Amino acid sequence: MFARFLKGLGFFSLLLALPVFAQDGEALYNTRCASCHDNPDPETNAHAPARANMAGFTPNSVYAAMNGGLMQIQATGMSDSDMRTVAAFLTGSEVADLNLEITENMCASNPPIQNPALKPSWNGWGPDVRNTRFSENGGITREDLPNLRLKWAYGLPGEGQARAQPAVIDGRIFVGNGAGALYSLDAESACTYWTYLPRSGIRSAISVGPYQFEDGSDGYAVYFVDRGANAYAVNAQNGEVLWVRKVDDHPNVRGTGAVTLHKGVLYVPMSGVGEETSSSNPDYACCTFRGSVSAFDAQSGDLNWKSYMVPEPRPRGSSSSGVILYGPAGVGIWSAPTIDDDRGLIYVATGNAYAEPAPETSDAVVAIRISNGEIAWVTQLTPGDAWIGGCNSEDNPNCPQDIGPDFDFSASPLLTTTATGRELLVIPQKSGFAYALDPNEQGALVWQYRAGPGSPVGGVWGASVGDGLAYVAVGGYIFTQGGGIHGIDLESGERQWYTPPQELLCAEGPGCSATQSAAVTAIPGAVFSGSADGGMRAYDADTGEVIWTFDANRSFETVNGIEANGASFDGPGPVIVDGVMYMLSGSAGFVGRPGNVLLAFTIEDD
Repeated sequence: MFARFLKGLGFFSLLLALPVFAQDGEALYNTRCASCHDNPDPETNAHAPARANMAGFTPNSVYAAMNGGLMQIQATGMSDSDMRTVAAFLTGSEVADLNLEITENMCASNPPIQNPALKPSWNGWGPDVRNTRFSENGGITREDLPNLRLKWAYGLPGEGQARAQPAVIDGRIFVGNGAGALYSLDAESACTYWTYLPRSGIRSAISVGPYQFEDGSDGYAVYFVDRGANAYAVNAQNGEVLWVRKVDDHPNVRGTGAVTLHKGVLYVPMSGVGEETSSSNPDYACCTFRGSVSAFDAQSGDLNWKSYMVPEPRPRGSSSSGVILYGPAGVGIWSAPTIDDDRGLIYVATGNAYAEPAPETSDAVVAIRISNGEIAWVTQLTPGDAWIGGCNSEDNPNCPQDIGPDFDFSASPLLTTTATGRELLVIPQKSGFAYALDPNEQGALVWQYRAGPGSPVGGVWGASVGDGLAYVAVGGYIFTQGGGIHGIDLESGERQWYTPPQELLCAEGPGCSATQSAAVTAIPGAVFSGSADGGMRAYDADTGEVIWTFDANRSFETVNGIEANGASFDGPGPVIVDGVMYMLSGSAGFVGRPGNVLLAFTIEDD
């Protein structure tokens, strides 16, 4: 009898010791989140990841979305403990206090950085300001691919959606972490020189440029923008901050597009994706965010000019509950600006509007004068695209009467020259189309090419050009099973080859897809495209034949002692420089599967 009592007491004690987040988290989730995430509508609310998908997220990423991230409006009034409880309920693990400082395998010495122009480099989204994503002199060609082998793996602590494409200059790598860190590594050994912790996480490409220090000495600075819309200059030698500037103070602003550094000026794009989710609240005064690009003096951090994509929002009516509604709004810039030095122009690609009527600058390629930030011309490719989230409810007065397709541009326009010497701007869109525009004719349409059926969910992050072709991979989730890649003749816009999606490398389930939304990177004779299935594939540039595949769906032993795994490829493409290919793997979010690893590949003789 007593033994049974003790056994029962032990069971009762065990129950008391169990985490209490399950029931409390479920109640909070049902109240705050379930209406969107339990039944995401592919037509009106496709950007809400399904609950099954979120089970694969890290608890810290779910917590961050509520604590100042995309879900901050939905989390209004929740305590810190409540947010941690919901994150634990959804993921099965508790939010951890992250140590983002790398302390293992530190570099024994830190020699001065030499002129990057003296060695091969990949700097910015690029690999240069024309954003062609073609590594002509990267030290790897098609003939090398059979001998391409993994050299080392580097773990990014707390990361789940690895999107901060690295810069490589003078044998050093600078890579960001979405959890909130910037790392400087040795390209050969991947030892760590230093860690810098910005105010928010980093999800865009890094740039490096010359800088003169207070003592008059010359050196180099690392430039980037964080998700909280802060632009930075950090000493490339030691990681000490040089200046920080708040780019935009709208509560829903996001730094998603990479900065572009050119001739001592830092161009910083801004998106406002948070307002698309905030507007799902019927009492939110939709909408006031304005997409922009700002030009900062790279030395001082002073603002030279700021160019908005829409005029100042004004009252446009009121909701049924008396909330004042505003517009025009939206038209964020998700990608790195492209520089056209000869014409004195910057080209940016824009997103959808958040309020009707959608201005002509939405879903467009916009040319901006380098000298003063004035808009020179606009080519709109999808008119009337006014879209916000949460429009699966009939009682949301913020929703446009005619809900747009949400076919914004997430790729940079790339500036290239054909074999006959004609310059073109080439860009893919979430609509499934790719376009070529004439910069000599105010962005007139030269050709358009249907690459896929299109989808509002999942960015199409970048095309590439090389060997007389444009390479466009097929992205998209929810509406269609994306995937596949096209080789398009630059002159005519006609198909030269098409390679369909390959057999899936991941196990069927949430986040496993053949879609190829990640940016494409080309080298002489070949083109690389990553897939959400965890496969990075190289295709023959002339025929589209798959000639090399790497399956990232596994854990990796890392040089810095951080547990790391690969998974979906999304966002950045491979960086190829000095005979090494670097790529980030992992894409938790609306789509894909989480991962947190930077991989380096080199040519090894058998």
